Amino acid sequence: MTRIAIVHDWVVSMRGGERVLESLCRIYPAADVFTLRYEPDKVTAEINRHRVVPTFVDRLARLLPLGSAEFRMLLPLFPLAIESLRLDDYDLIVSSSHAVAKGARPAPTALHVSYVHSPMRYIWEGQEQYSAAVPGGEVGRALFALIAGRLRRWDVATTGRAHFLAANSSYTRDRIRRYYHRDATVIEPPVDGSRFARIADPPADGAAPPLYLCVSALVPYKRVELAARAVAGRRAQLVVVGEGPERERLARMAPPNVELRGRVDDAELERLYAACRAVIHPAIDDFGIVPVEAMAAGRPVVAFAGGGALDSVRDGETGVLFTEPNAASLGAALDRLEARAAAGAFAPDRLRAWAQRFDRREFESRFASFVETCRAARAGGGSAVAVPPAPDPAEQEEGGAERPPAIRVLPRQRGSSG
Repeated sequence: MTRIAIVHDWVVSMRGGERVLESLCRIYPAADVFTLRYEPDKVTAEINRHRVVPTFVDRLARLLPLGSAEFRMLLPLFPLAIESLRLDDYDLIVSSSHAVAKGARPAPTALHVSYVHSPMRYIWEGQEQYSAAVPGGEVGRALFALIAGRLRRWDVATTGRAHFLAANSSYTRDRIRRYYHRDATVIEPPVDGSRFARIADPPADGAAPPLYLCVSALVPYKRVELAARAVAGRRAQLVVVGEGPERERLARMAPPNVELRGRVDDAELERLYAACRAVIHPAIDDFGIVPVEAMAAGRPVVAFAGGGALDSVRDGETGVLFTEPNAASLGAALDRLEARAAAGAFAPDRLRAWAQRFDRREFESRFASFVETCRAARAGGGSAVAVPPAPDPAEQEEGGAERPPAIRVLPRQRGSSG
């Protein structure tokens, strides 16, 4: 019997990464879950049904005590904590990593497959942005720079512990190539579109002020401030759903027509999707599950033209892209969205059909096949695995094209670290 371990960075909320974890728990119902930090009351029953083993970081965070956001202050300890996991008895390690999970140590005979949501933003392209928010002035920033340098070296040195890598978008795959000099197979993350299928079409009253929705963690790289500034002075309302260390600063600068709603339950989120004209997504996200959720609900997306949004949002068809990271560019995109919507664009049924290519069941089928092919690839000396892309509903409508039936194993490349 194959013993399986799933390693996930931290399990303290139900964001996009935890939706992937939830799907992994469905694929491997007998797997044990290992994580730095675990708060069972903040995640779903699907995850809690598994044996979840937290590291010493969890005990230390509770002792201090540090909440769901503050425990990230223990970042320098994360590599040590992930390396402390006892995984010798497991034949298959599946890591779900946006920080250090891919650095887990497998047994010599085990297979380690890592699904990479993102190389660690704190220490790569996001270092300057995060450094600005570090307390302690110049001393704090200098200390953070030292920690980030050490973590970068560890991050690169330990990437070979995963025999095969999957990435959640072409953007993440490109960053894996840049930082780790390795290839990865793109498998888009799961979106449970069925939970949004019952949302009604938008109201026909075009005279009412539009309500825009922004669903995001309130951290610097999500750039929620852009959305708040873009709606300032407009005949519109913006509702922001999410929590994070940026909340107090956003509350101080937000104009009167912006409401910070905080964390909401699923029923309230569905109500907000039903009420909104469009969803604003200003971040350069690794993939961005929220835009796909919006389209599954039949709502268009106003997104920055970068990151994973380029994989999921079709400009003028399923939403509108803006190209400059400022409020003026986003404001112009909102104007274009309103003009296109008035002309009959963004039919809810077409948006829902496009979102189906990211369905949870599609992810689970493709990832399970990927792992099984990784087993064969490792046994046969291969170094990478290519999986077919998710089906494109537009192509199926136009030409009846079907997804290629086979998964291909690529031969080992010279210098591969697999």
